[in-house]
Amino acid sequence: MDTSYQTSSFTQLDMSPQNMQFPTGFLWGAATSAYQIEGAWNEDGKGLSIWDTFAHTPGNIRDGQSGDVACDHYHRWREDIELMKAMGLKAYRFSISWPRIFPQGTGKFNPNGLDFYQRLVDELLKAEIEPFVTLYHWDLPQSLQDQGGWPARDTAKAFVQYADQVSRVLGDRVKYWITFNEPFIVAWLGYLIGEHAPGHKDRDEMLHAAHHLLLAHGWSVPILRQNSPHAQVGITLDFYPVTPASSHFADRYAAWLQDGYRNRWLLDPLVARGYPPEVIQFFNYSMDFIQPGDLEVIATPIDFMGMNYYSRQIIRARDRENEDFTPIFLPPPSGSELTEMGWEVYPQGLFEWLTRLTYEYRFPAIYVTENGAAYPDNPNDSKIEDVQRINYLREHFTQAWQALQVGVPLKGYFVWSLMDNFEWSHGYTKRFGLIYVDFKTQERRMKSSAYWYRRVIASGKLD
Repeated sequence: MDTSYQTSSFTQLDMSPQNMQFPTGFLWGAATSAYQIEGAWNEDGKGLSIWDTFAHTPGNIRDGQSGDVACDHYHRWREDIELMKAMGLKAYRFSISWPRIFPQGTGKFNPNGLDFYQRLVDELLKAEIEPFVTLYHWDLPQSLQDQGGWPARDTAKAFVQYADQVSRVLGDRVKYWITFNEPFIVAWLGYLIGEHAPGHKDRDEMLHAAHHLLLAHGWSVPILRQNSPHAQVGITLDFYPVTPASSHFADRYAAWLQDGYRNRWLLDPLVARGYPPEVIQFFNYSMDFIQPGDLEVIATPIDFMGMNYYSRQIIRARDRENEDFTPIFLPPPSGSELTEMGWEVYPQGLFEWLTRLTYEYRFPAIYVTENGAAYPDNPNDSKIEDVQRINYLREHFTQAWQALQVGVPLKGYFVWSLMDNFEWSHGYTKRFGLIYVDFKTQERRMKSSAYWYRRVIASGKLD
């Protein structure tokens, strides 16, 4: 896609911080997920999730830890809401643990699980913090995995029952529903790469899983609207700008294939474009799992797109001269700033995707549902001066402001994450939080970035 206009649009804009005013009513928030913070992995009737099983299996988590306790948010949620209030958050994005609601995935639901989220939602509203509820952030009930997991079509049907039950109870109070968080990660890392739960490595399982995740989304959207008629419903995908390594046709085509594989594979079906045909042809995918009417269900219109953004990908063709367009990843350019995850800091990519979602895909509203960075915080520093994180957020907020100036319907921004947490296969070795968590004592401390963010929220401007 030609994005030359994107870098030339701002020559006349006053980019001084005092001029970068965000709109009144812009929702500044922070995000978490259930397994990463809640703990209480076997309390109050909760069933096993695939992440309980995966993390308890030796060798799967880098530091050998699990989310059994995590941030103990299940017991400390009132304290955490007080911290949100101290930060001035306008919204809080969190996920619901499916096995807390249906311990076996389907059948009899667990009222204790729903009671926890009812209390959380009520206290958030009392604190004037808007709850953004994600129904699925990766913790599938283990019993459903035992019956085939996301590669099985019945799992999508089970999700609809779960979404129905949750929205019947919370639908009078929750105004924003997100069906799935990053289905690409669920399907690819869970069923093809094996780095995430359930740890499988099977291409057919990956393709089936991705389709059934989208199908479950499409089936559940009208249910959520019926049970929560005043709410908005969307989905969250993670997006990566794909940069060709050179202007050579082979590199450009390889980058286009990678964009189709990494971004458009899940995005295009949501807007009735189907799966990218060039990707199907190049990788010789069998698509026999698609049943009549599936693509129409998946393309059920949504109210907003949730966008998670962290970095970009640089791609070259495997063999330019012989026209082998297989995408090959290149490392970030020499001298690039990297986060502790090894990800290139590339804030302009946020603008690129915000404008693309607006002008190429025409979504009526967009929320940045995750953006943040892991850096090595110093716990001995009484103020935890995480200057790198502040600079990272300032650069990305600037790109968001620029997107607003060219008509992007950006309605809110959720920093990842509210607090340090269990970072999936990395365990507790990576810290993304605005709040520092001592995982031995569960002490919470606001980092300098949290105080900086509070000032941004209060003024609507970048300092």
